Amino acid sequence: MREHPGRNVVVVGAGAVGATFAYALMLDGTAEEIVLVDRNQDLARGQAMDLSQGRQFAQPVNIRVGTAADYAGADVIVITAGSAQKPGESRLDLLQRNAQIIRSITHEIVGTGSQAVVIVVTNPVDLLTQIAVRTASDERQRIFGSGTVLDSARFRGLIAEHCQVDIHNVHAYIIGEHGDSEVPAWSMSHIAGVPVWDHCSGCHRCHDELSDADNRERLVQQVRDSAYHIIGYKGATNFAVGLALVRIVRSVLRNERSVMTVSTVLAGEYGMRDVCLSVPCVVGRNGIERVIEGKLSKEELAGLTQSAKVLHERLLELEG
Repeated sequence: MREHPGRNVVVVGAGAVGATFAYALMLDGTAEEIVLVDRNQDLARGQAMDLSQGRQFAQPVNIRVGTAADYAGADVIVITAGSAQKPGESRLDLLQRNAQIIRSITHEIVGTGSQAVVIVVTNPVDLLTQIAVRTASDERQRIFGSGTVLDSARFRGLIAEHCQVDIHNVHAYIIGEHGDSEVPAWSMSHIAGVPVWDHCSGCHRCHDELSDADNRERLVQQVRDSAYHIIGYKGATNFAVGLALVRIVRSVLRNERSVMTVSTVLAGEYGMRDVCLSVPCVVGRNGIERVIEGKLSKEELAGLTQSAKVLHERLLELEG
C-alpha cells in the first residue's frame, strides 16, 4: 500500500449494486472521495449528480465520475460491473459472460500501477475473483471477493430470529462457494459463546430446535434460496449487498482487522490450494491479513472440499 493511505474509493459499475453501495458509503462517512466508473458515462454522470445533491444530508464526501486513470490514486477499488443475473439463472451460469469483463478491468488496474485493495463483487464472485488474482499475477492479499459475507449475515439473521436474540450476539459463518454448494459452519456458530445447538437444546422455547439436523438444514436452505427469491421478486439484489460492501470497505480503510468470510485464493489452508472460496479472514488496510483456520467437523470439511471441487471444475471448463 501507499505510504500515506487515504480514503478514496473507486466503484467500477454504476448500476444497481454499485450505486446502492456508493449511497450507503456516502451515508457511512468512511470515504473521503467516491469515484464512479462505468462504460455508460451517462449512467455514471446521472448517479454521481443524484448522490452529490444529497450531500447536505450526509457525511462530507466528494462524489464524481471518473475513468480508469483514477485507479492509480485509489485506496480501494470495488468491482460491481458485469452482466446481471437473470431470474432462475445460477451464479455459475454468469461465468462466461463476466470473465472477460473482469480480465479487462483488472488489466486496466494493473496498467495504472495501482496499489489499491481490490474487491470483486460481480457474480460468480469466487471464480471471477480467482480470474482477477491470476490476471494480476497472483495478488491474493490485495485482491479478494465479497464472498459469503452477506450469506453469513443472512445465516446469523435467521438464527437470531429463530432464537429470539439480538443478531449482534450471534456468530456464525457460511463458507465455501457463494452459491448453491455453500457450507454452514455450525461447529463455529455460537450465541454468546454457547454453541447454537447447545443453546437450543437448553432453551425448550420451541419445537424446532437447531440441535436437530433437519431443522438446521431447513434454515440453511432459506439462506441458499434468499437471493433467488429476491431476484424472482424484483430482478436483482442491491440493498443488503451494498451494506455488506460498506462493512468490508470500512474494515480496509480504517484498518479494523475484522473477521469476515471474504473469498480468497487458498494456499494450503484447510488442505486446499489454488481455489478461491470463502473462509473467515482478517481484513485490514492491506487486504487479507491472514486466513483463520477454524476447526470444522468431518461433514463440514467434506462440504467445503466438494464446494472447492465444483468451483475448480467450472474454472477448468472456462480455461478449456
